[in-house]
Amino acid sequence: MTFRIQTLNAISPKGLVFLPNDRFDVGSDVTDPDGVLVRSADLHKVELPASVLAVARAGAGTNNIPVAALSARGVPVFNTPGANANAVKELVVAALFLAARNIVPAAAFAHRLDGDHASMDKAVEAGKKAYVGFELPGRTLGVIGLGAIGVQVANVAVSLGMRVLGFDPSVTVEHAWQLSSAVERVTNLDQLLGASDIVTIHVPLVDGTRGLIDAARLKAMSPSSVLLNFSRGPIVDEAALVAALDAGELRGYVCDFPTPALNKRDRVVTLPHLGASTNEAEENCAVMAAQQLRNFLDTGEIKNSVNFPEAILPRAEGTTRLAIANSNVPNIVGQVSTLLASQKLNIADMLNKSRGELAYTLIDVEGQVPGATLEGVLAIPGVLSARIL
Repeated sequence: MTFRIQTLNAISPKGLVFLPNDRFDVGSDVTDPDGVLVRSADLHKVELPASVLAVARAGAGTNNIPVAALSARGVPVFNTPGANANAVKELVVAALFLAARNIVPAAAFAHRLDGDHASMDKAVEAGKKAYVGFELPGRTLGVIGLGAIGVQVANVAVSLGMRVLGFDPSVTVEHAWQLSSAVERVTNLDQLLGASDIVTIHVPLVDGTRGLIDAARLKAMSPSSVLLNFSRGPIVDEAALVAALDAGELRGYVCDFPTPALNKRDRVVTLPHLGASTNEAEENCAVMAAQQLRNFLDTGEIKNSVNFPEAILPRAEGTTRLAIANSNVPNIVGQVSTLLASQKLNIADMLNKSRGELAYTLIDVEGQVPGATLEGVLAIPGVLSARIL
């Protein structure tokens, strides 16, 4: 079977090799696609056809994708957590030094100097006092979010001699194992904010994190502290941030998201969304997204979906697989099993997983599954999508 994949951004060739042209028709002009590969294109403005079975983003954030609408259609949305983690980590570490040593305003001052050697030397000696910074060893870094990026940032900070506090109520076992034992986990965000010289944010932008750092939390920070944001701009309440800076309640802000309110403001450094802007990160994200999309189309398995649960089931030999996405309500699996039994189809293996309001089931059936059976599954109330593999 040939799958049709539409690319809505330029995708690294190192990722596209995992979608070979003998089995995948890939391109920006593909119509009625089975899958969509995207980076930054705004899918909220695109009408995705009914043929789409999955969307894969070559990146971590999915706020450019209508996840809720796709969930209602039973369409998994994949992202690539960790694929760009090293690139973002390196930029955050650079931001630590930018903030501690006032490098950006100091460089701008030096750039404006004019005259001969003697006059410039005199101006340097007179002006450098305005850019006195601080050293990192012994300072406290607060890391909000201990995912793939937050863990790496925390570990580097430990190696730089910093005391590191970490806050993440839902840290995974995998990431906890990767975290340096020197990182101190705190269970109260305000405690972390009040105890940190520098705070760095590494959480996704969702309803629960929009405006996470608001006026009250900015007041919990020391006036001598610096806030770094390389996640998403709206996680910080911008109006509250500007007010805190104007009132001298915050030493500085470094972020990856320029806005009219922040641009050219003293004690603010904005970068042009460089977090994942490396060739290596682009390639890593493309490879991971392509592999996940291909595996889902080929096997029905789900890994690194932002809306559906992880579902990995080795294929039973000599079977036909049913992949079913449904609302997480009682008795759907029971109804499917009853339907299969009524058609004398024996289940060889099965996996059912749920995540919030959604569920996903893989059923390996001995022999072939007629098309009428699939129609029967799709007719069950609560089933969002289903296919035979």
